[in-house]
Amino acid sequence: MTEYQRAIERSRRDFLTSSASGLGLAALGAMLSSDGVGSRVWAADSAAATNPLSVKPPHFAPKAKNCIFLLQAGAPSQLDLFDPKPKLNELHGKPLPSEMLEKVRFAFIKKDSAVLLGSPRKWSKHGQCGMDFSDFLPNIATCADDILMIRSMHSEQFNHHPGQLLLSCGRATFGLPTTGSWLTYGLGSESENLPGYVVLTSGRGSSGGASLWSSGFLPSHYAGVLFRSEGEPVLNLSNPDGLPPELQRRGLDTLKSLNESRYDVMRDPEIASRIASYELAFRMQSSAPELIDIQGESATTQAAYGIDRPQHPQATGRGNVANAHLSFARNCLLARRMVERGVRFVNIVYEAWDQHSDLEQDLRYNSWVVDQPVAALLKDLKQRGLLDSTLVVWGAEFGRTPLGENRSGRDANTGRDHHPIAFTLWMAGGGIQGGQVYGATDEIGWGVTQDPVHMNDLHATMLHLFGLDHLKLTHRNQGRDFRLTDVGGKVMHRWLA
Repeated sequence: MTEYQRAIERSRRDFLTSSASGLGLAALGAMLSSDGVGSRVWAADSAAATNPLSVKPPHFAPKAKNCIFLLQAGAPSQLDLFDPKPKLNELHGKPLPSEMLEKVRFAFIKKDSAVLLGSPRKWSKHGQCGMDFSDFLPNIATCADDILMIRSMHSEQFNHHPGQLLLSCGRATFGLPTTGSWLTYGLGSESENLPGYVVLTSGRGSSGGASLWSSGFLPSHYAGVLFRSEGEPVLNLSNPDGLPPELQRRGLDTLKSLNESRYDVMRDPEIASRIASYELAFRMQSSAPELIDIQGESATTQAAYGIDRPQHPQATGRGNVANAHLSFARNCLLARRMVERGVRFVNIVYEAWDQHSDLEQDLRYNSWVVDQPVAALLKDLKQRGLLDSTLVVWGAEFGRTPLGENRSGRDANTGRDHHPIAFTLWMAGGGIQGGQVYGATDEIGWGVTQDPVHMNDLHATMLHLFGLDHLKLTHRNQGRDFRLTDVGGKVMHRWLA
């Protein structure tokens, strides 16, 4: 066959292929239009190219519109904050029966010499519901009637990074979307000038790092955007000196045209992500600085959050890093401002809770860092009428063991090891029925005795509050459908208002 004949054959094949596709798509469009579906299909595709984060309808009527997730990385001791155990104090210094320890894995504890560690905390009941809080959280305790206290959480992960992945992604595996990514994937974002998913950090930095706000196999526009609470909100967001806005706009328009042409050919969602990211960054150059400028907030509001409070007189240990008490307070206020501006998911990460030793002084300080700002956030949201539609979650990857830690090189029994078997997490707002304690642990806080809750149950319920069926919110990747709740998860209907 000559080159000329091959060219004719290619032209005929291309014509048949393109014509069949074009006629087939046209016919499909006509049929779908007759069912009222076609316009939605093409509209959705067009929206994906211009704004992948455009608002999408939920599966059913939602109770929550926004989420603020307060990730307490490192894992605070539920036995010293939320779950009082008088019997544990009675048994202080005594060993557990060997059969209880036989199949349990610890991060550091040496089983043969481990003994129980009581808590010196003073406990009191708060609110009309009579919820127990320790003396380390006097401000959060005043919000008891808005809080659902879940004392029966459990996990199979006993180290920080896998536990944080399970909490954030539904599985302890790299490369998966996080909860904020799934929510923006399912619902989009109401904010036009800010990302739909924002991350704020304080303290030492979590073990999981950026894997805790990754979009995984979802397009990159569903990933969390890391904000700074002071200075330039996002690094390299500002224009370099000498670049006028009109010249930048012309450059972006040219780049957008090229990307749209390529998207029309490839239909690659990452091209749509690129277009959206450039446009969002341009809009954020004015909206982001306005967001973090809190001078318009009243002095009363700033004082309530503790924006400028002096350092704790007994500041010590893991939490005392780079004025974390000020950045955490500011982050809580910024979270409220973001919710007001339509940001779908705000993740506040504070890492300071890994008290393997020096529990008494370090836990006191860390609790002081978060107690006032978190209580102020709940009250501020409620006063502004936002708490009903804003789900607030406070939790970590696991809890702390009733046994004192006794590894070599540390003062024995001054801290607690990792404990995924039973721990506490709490929620408020966003359709949650406050003023209730759900689940229970045994008399020393070792294991769950009533209404166990897995991380995937938490995820299923969170999605339900946003009007999403966790079984239907899926994304096909590598030949199978994935979801946040993996192959488990159930909605906890008793939590709902």
